Amino acid sequence: MTINHTRRTVCRAALASLLVPATATRVLAAGWPERPIKWVVPYAAGTGPDITARIIAEAVGPMLGTPIIVENRAGAGGNIGAKLVARAEPDGYTWLYSGAPMAAGMVLYAHPGYDALRDFRHLGRISSSDTLLVVPADSPLTTLKALLDKLRASPGALDYASGGVGTPSHLGVELLLTAAGVKATHVPYKSAGESVNAVIGKQVDFAMPILGVAYPQVKGGKLRALAVCGAHRSPVLPTVPTLAETGMPGVDLSSWGGISVPAGTPDPIAARIADAVQRAIAQPPVVQALERNGGRADPSNAATYQLAFQQEMTRTRDIMRKTGIKPM
Repeated sequence: MTINHTRRTVCRAALASLLVPATATRVLAAGWPERPIKWVVPYAAGTGPDITARIIAEAVGPMLGTPIIVENRAGAGGNIGAKLVARAEPDGYTWLYSGAPMAAGMVLYAHPGYDALRDFRHLGRISSSDTLLVVPADSPLTTLKALLDKLRASPGALDYASGGVGTPSHLGVELLLTAAGVKATHVPYKSAGESVNAVIGKQVDFAMPILGVAYPQVKGGKLRALAVCGAHRSPVLPTVPTLAETGMPGVDLSSWGGISVPAGTPDPIAARIADAVQRAIAQPPVVQALERNGGRADPSNAATYQLAFQQEMTRTRDIMRKTGIKPM
């Protein structure tokens, strides 16, 4: 983004705030919501973010007195859905399921089509999930050591799937490979679900999808989990070791997601959305539903969530530097 473009954006935002009287904002907020709300999930149906959004939407809708309709707008690593919301009216009727991949995209893509820090008002984190290193259920690679030994013996001979360039499933594997000093061939798919299916169908040798997407297939006997890529073992897979426990400390990759709205959304509306979402996350049935799907309730306030975006961008730059990934 050029300096002139940045200045124009700031000036337009300042002018818009002068043109909208405070009384008009209060009137808008007082009658909100008057119609259904659209919650854009920039990933495919059945992915971790999609499942999480539907769980939260079901709980939040009654609190706000209106239906919350989850709309999947997948593509371009989440950029298509994010751009849609960035350009939406800031009236509280269009939400975005945002998260770590969106922050990473600001570094991975030369022209993502939006600014994750300027174009959105980030209201809070909802949940987080570790990634899970998996192979086909009948793979001869039964441990992380066996996988790494194979990669050392035949550099680049094994393929791994991801849900797309820049997703946790891509960056996590590259970080692991770099730490271990080995190489594998990356095969990106359009979604985490497709990458998992590729492992099950033996089109690739392994993957590191979000735990929530892989867990049902591990439980169903179609995948074998070699390691949880987080700081602690998962309560739904208590026998699966962490990467640190298998001899790979320092490779801790979790993904997180939350709720964002277009920049300029009035304070009273943003506060009502954030309050309803946070109350929903505190409900035991919601917490249990998230855990059943491999995630965990992990709420935060707006300031902490905004900071998470900045930290994720910094971490992504560091991963790209370590692994040699170049911006697209």
